[in-house]
Amino acid sequence: MKFPEIHSSWFKYLNTEFEKDYMKNLQSFLNSEMKSGKTIYPRVGDIFNALNYTPLNKVKVVIIGQDPYHGPDQAHGLSFSVQPGVKTPPSLVNIYKEIKQDLGKEIPSDGYLERWAKQGVLLLNNVLTVEAHLAASHQKKGWEQFTDVVVDLVNSKKENVVFLLWGSHAQKKGANIDSEKHLILKSPHPSPLSAHRGFFGCRHFSKTNKYLESNQIDQISW
Repeated sequence: MKFPEIHSSWFKYLNTEFEKDYMKNLQSFLNSEMKSGKTIYPRVGDIFNALNYTPLNKVKVVIIGQDPYHGPDQAHGLSFSVQPGVKTPPSLVNIYKEIKQDLGKEIPSDGYLERWAKQGVLLLNNVLTVEAHLAASHQKKGWEQFTDVVVDLVNSKKENVVFLLWGSHAQKKGANIDSEKHLILKSPHPSPLSAHRGFFGCRHFSKTNKYLESNQIDQISW
């Protein structure tokens, strides 16, 4: 397995990461898993979709997830998003509920978030691959280091980006973001286990658009 290509806006900063031992070790791990017959999600060509759908120069908002979905036909490289025709997962159902409460928008019939990514919402998972039916199976294999670099790039190269940090994993990931340059919004995770503890009612979507507008940046059509 070779890593797929990354959009040039990212690759000019990330190309050196692929020469480092941690990424070489990660590639070896993934090759070994595939050769042993294990199913890995998302498919190889979709691993970097978050970066390819949302070039660095287009990033307005960052939403950090944990791992790809580990069920069949779900994951396609965008955090919280599933492929067209797949049942909307519970956390995304809750995100849609909060958008409806916050902005009055009707809940979409699908969980495919490409429309957000194309508007500048970087839908980045902390870990970019997973073994089928085995949650968190590719944690601590190197992805976290790589996606830390991605977050650092947005932090350092951009201004006036909104970081939506839902849950402790995302908040830890975003601990070094410069709050003088960017807007950081935090809440519990939208999962059914925690959404009622403060995700519902957080109004992050209207707050995001208000901030973008105040900085002469086009709002997101959530």
